[in-house]
Amino acid sequence: MNLFFFLPFAAGVSSLLLAAVSLVRRRPTVAGWLFVAGMATLGLESVFTGLSLRAARTGDVVAWLTPAFVAKSFAPVVWLAFTLTYSRSNYAEFLARWKPVLAVLALFPLTVLVTLAVQRNAGHATGLWWLRAGPETMAVNIVFLAALLLILVNLEQTFRATVGTMRWQIKLVVVALAVVFGTRLYVRSQAILFSAPDVAFWSLEASALLIACVFLAVAYARTGLAEIDLYPSLAVLRSSLTVVVVGAYLLVVGVLAQVVTRFGGAEIFQFQAVVVILGIAGLAVLLLSDRARQRLHAFAVGHFSKAQHDSARIWTLFSKRLGTVADQSGVCLAAAKLVSETFDVLSVTVWLEDDGKERLAVAASTARGAAPAGDERASEGSNDVMTGLQDVRAPLDLDHAREPWAEEFRRLNPTTFPAGGHRMCVPLRAGDRTVGALVLADRVNAATYSIEELELLKCIGDHVTSILMNVRLANEVARARELDAFRLMSAFFVHDLKNAAASLNLTLKNLPVHFDDPAFRQDALRTIGNTAQRIDDMIARLSALRQAPETARSEADLNQLVDEALDKVSDMAEITLTKELRPLPRIVANREQIQSVVTNLVLNARDAVGSAGAIQVRTHSQGTRVLLSVVDNGCGMSETFVKQSLFRPFQSTKKKGLGIGLFQCRAIVQAHGGGIHVESQIGKGTTFLVSLPAKDAS
Repeated sequence: MNLFFFLPFAAGVSSLLLAAVSLVRRRPTVAGWLFVAGMATLGLESVFTGLSLRAARTGDVVAWLTPAFVAKSFAPVVWLAFTLTYSRSNYAEFLARWKPVLAVLALFPLTVLVTLAVQRNAGHATGLWWLRAGPETMAVNIVFLAALLLILVNLEQTFRATVGTMRWQIKLVVVALAVVFGTRLYVRSQAILFSAPDVAFWSLEASALLIACVFLAVAYARTGLAEIDLYPSLAVLRSSLTVVVVGAYLLVVGVLAQVVTRFGGAEIFQFQAVVVILGIAGLAVLLLSDRARQRLHAFAVGHFSKAQHDSARIWTLFSKRLGTVADQSGVCLAAAKLVSETFDVLSVTVWLEDDGKERLAVAASTARGAAPAGDERASEGSNDVMTGLQDVRAPLDLDHAREPWAEEFRRLNPTTFPAGGHRMCVPLRAGDRTVGALVLADRVNAATYSIEELELLKCIGDHVTSILMNVRLANEVARARELDAFRLMSAFFVHDLKNAAASLNLTLKNLPVHFDDPAFRQDALRTIGNTAQRIDDMIARLSALRQAPETARSEADLNQLVDEALDKVSDMAEITLTKELRPLPRIVANREQIQSVVTNLVLNARDAVGSAGAIQVRTHSQGTRVLLSVVDNGCGMSETFVKQSLFRPFQSTKKKGLGIGLFQCRAIVQAHGGGIHVESQIGKGTTFLVSLPAKDAS
């Protein structure tokens, strides 16, 4: 038995074996049942075809080829249904949408069976009419061709919807079926276009089926023909590469076949070589198209050619040069110089959107100085230029553009040398909006820009845009921080001024009642003097903000600082204030700042306890730390407020409080290398514990 007779048997048995294994090994899904049925139809067709090749009598040949044709007629509807359900979670939608096509294909095998039955009942031999040239055979081949095309389209759609491991799982199955049905599509096209009989391609179909069985066996060993969950688009034919390829093939070969048939008749097969040559010639014509050559060249440059520029080195150089510049004008000037050096361009101008004017202005240039006095138009473009650039998404040959805005932009970017080549405009895009442009002119030797250089220019434009956006964002953040710092400084000043005003207000309230008391007058004068001194100190601190900040620190006794701070606190007549100041090691601190901390803590405690409350101020040492605690039995604070809001600015539980005092206290304590801890319970009181390093530990 030669290979021609062996192939159909081998392919058929392999196909039937795969169908049996798929049926026995696991419970099939809808796609699984269709796969079993499809492999069975292919296997039976191949086996019956092989048996017909071994038959010695004409009657036996007809007897075996008839069931082979019946099995073949069932394949289109079964395999199309399979491709609509395989690995598709939304297969019900596809089946509903393709129901008319499936119904037509289901009628095809029924029509074949009815025709054969009628012929048999009438006593006529079938005569293998589907193998002879004629309108019936042409109709059958067209049905097969259309079904095969739809099967391949759906396989492609399923495969294109996968990525990563999902694609790996179904890859071999798709490849195997593409081999089978791609080969059969080729056979059908040959039968239609050249009236070639099936027998000439039986070995080819059997070989394809055998190869597919090998692939399917490997796929079964790897994944068990597992399915995955996909949701492909329902618009299958709109983006199918299969339709494009097959349609172009049938159109070209069909037209050529009709020409050859008209002039060649029965000797059609002698002209198949001519058809191939003409097809190659047509491909050559296609490749000679400027647009096709440009796209092919871009693909080849991007994947196979040696790079014209060292992109990694250029990217690193741009990152280093631009990363060290902190202002917008510096970034633009550095970018212009780098582009000029990289591409041998003498004139590089950076245009940026002018804030508030919605037009372009020159930010930097390697070819021009400052605009002449009174001639702003030499460095500014109109709104039309800015609007026109919004539609430019890739490097544009400015000299080829014919839009009105391009004419204006050319006038704004004159060339220095008449033989400097075309001007190139590279948009600077931030998201979907153009914020500027790079204009390159006067290139050395008027060299044209290659595809690689245009892509590199686009990348450089995107890189420069991202750095410009970061610089703008950094400037906005810096301005916001300056404003926050001003607000914070103002809040500190207002807070201290509020405390001073409170002392004066209390004195003024008691003045009419106790004016005749010499002790009160003496105390009032002292209070007014201390308040005036505090205001003078605040003014001095504000004046010092214009100079470099300095914190004058000196050796001090914390107990002394506490006593001096408590002497300045007024309105404590109805409050029990207890001091417990133990001997302490000396500290190094700014006296006014530490006194401010003590004052703020005591005033907060006074406000918390109200009348008839108690406040304890204690100091002691622990190791190398000096500790100050202020304890009150006031209203207390919630645990949530202490954790989330207590030390944040502008957060306060007091109706007239600014929420600055404790924020300022913690900042001062931390600046001295210390820390502040709080314990509070609602209704029981609050304890503030301040820890500062002793002199020997600082």
